Amino acid sequence: MSANDVLKGPVLETRGLTKEFRGFTAVDDVNLQVQEGHIHALIGPNGAGKTTVFNLLTKFLPPTRGEILYRGQPITSKKSNQIAQLGLVRSFQISAVFAHMTALENVRVALQRKLGTSFHFWKSEKSLDHLNERALELLDEVGLREYADTLTVEMPYGRKRALELATTLALDPTMMLLDEPTQGMGAEDVDRIVALIKRVSQGRTVLMVEHNLSVVSRLCDRITVLARGSVLAEGDYEAVSRNPLVREAYMGSDAAQEDGTEKEGAAV
Repeated sequence: MSANDVLKGPVLETRGLTKEFRGFTAVDDVNLQVQEGHIHALIGPNGAGKTTVFNLLTKFLPPTRGEILYRGQPITSKKSNQIAQLGLVRSFQISAVFAHMTALENVRVALQRKLGTSFHFWKSEKSLDHLNERALELLDEVGLREYADTLTVEMPYGRKRALELATTLALDPTMMLLDEPTQGMGAEDVDRIVALIKRVSQGRTVLMVEHNLSVVSRLCDRITVLARGSVLAEGDYEAVSRNPLVREAYMGSDAAQEDGTEKEGAAV
């Protein structure tokens, strides 16, 4: 932990978070603490409950039991748009990019949403020109300035994911929840997105679900491992990767095979 990682208490916390589906417990008494300024990964074999936890945190699902706190305040009963207004933003909530709009237009729509004018379709395009400068700044931040006038449908896959991050940043989040940010990418795009996440995480907190353990090892300050809906282990990458329970959970799992974990020399 660097000198900048002042112990301010968790920015996001769950206490006894549980989700049951007709007798099946998908998330079981999860106690999670994400520290201010950290990049925190949520990992685990397929079916471990990672996506369900994300859905609970971002209010796509109500918990069966438990509590969620953001900056010490309970948000368990709040709606997804309310927590987004607090600065807790899940990338795909606002980053469903429009294929037949340019990169600039996509970011501008996200900026309109931040201003509460996203449905003012009767306004002339010129009335939105004041947003262009900020949209171009955001595109520059994610390395997409040269794609400003490119239709999204014509952009390479990795660049589309970068555009999604730009639209997320348009909402000025204090905490970003990224769900599989490198999924389906080749090595070159993965490296680009890893560098991008490092850059945009400055001054922000990130919680991410990620299968690629090489990405996790390069990015994350802390890792929580889920298995069968429960927390199996937690710590930095070195500690987690040496944990025999984690090694057992990943042994022979599809996730470990797909990520090429053994080829990367990872311990899990």
